[in-house]
Amino acid sequence: MPSTTVIGPAEHLSSLAARGVEDQTRAFENTDALGALEAITEERPDVVLIEHGFSDSSSGAPLIKRIKADATLAACNIRVVGSDGRDTGRGATPSTAPGLPISARAVASPAAVAAALSSAPSTAPTSAPTTAAKLDQRGTRRAPRAVMPEGIDVQIDGNPATLVNLSRFGAQVVSPTSLKPRQRVRLLLPDPTQPARCRAAVVWAEFEIPKGLARYRAGLQFVDADQTLLARFIQTHATKT
Repeated sequence: MPSTTVIGPAEHLSSLAARGVEDQTRAFENTDALGALEAITEERPDVVLIEHGFSDSSSGAPLIKRIKADATLAACNIRVVGSDGRDTGRGATPSTAPGLPISARAVASPAAVAAALSSAPSTAPTSAPTTAAKLDQRGTRRAPRAVMPEGIDVQIDGNPATLVNLSRFGAQVVSPTSLKPRQRVRLLLPDPTQPARCRAAVVWAEFEIPKGLARYRAGLQFVDADQTLLARFIQTHATKT
């Protein structure tokens, strides 16, 4: 039997997954488009079953478009099915306009972010936020965010990334490496005299494909950070505040 990936609402995953073979079928909730795309790209299943309601959504339609645009997934059979797993009779034809980038967002709940932060000891408690509820879905707003010029390279867990903006409490980054909500990371801000190293939790993440280049845009909330080094970095590099 062919390997199968199914994507749909949590309440319908059992009936959808029943269309495949247990040890060759992977199921993803429709809220985890990032994880589903990663698995499909890596595992190249023979069949992808997508629940019809999700197939027309703002995340489902771009997901289908992305799979169809990948030459390495040309053999993948995409089928739109009903919530009971039965074929709907319609093909997987996303309504997304040609050329639009896929952007599938995942956001950690305030409780999840608070748990991620509290599980890691902080060496500088005064620099860490007291509650995740004060964050919005685009990152930290409790302090002015300094916009960085293009080309500020940083490292996240040793992997290259680009810094978009920075504040005393967090940052927005763009990374070719996968980033997911609730993930704990280490951010390195380069400096010729003394680099700034910060531990952080990923608050939100978006998967983007501008001009065919896959990347992750994410908001980080610092667990600990040297405020002196942050202030110096912002003063040196910020284009505006």
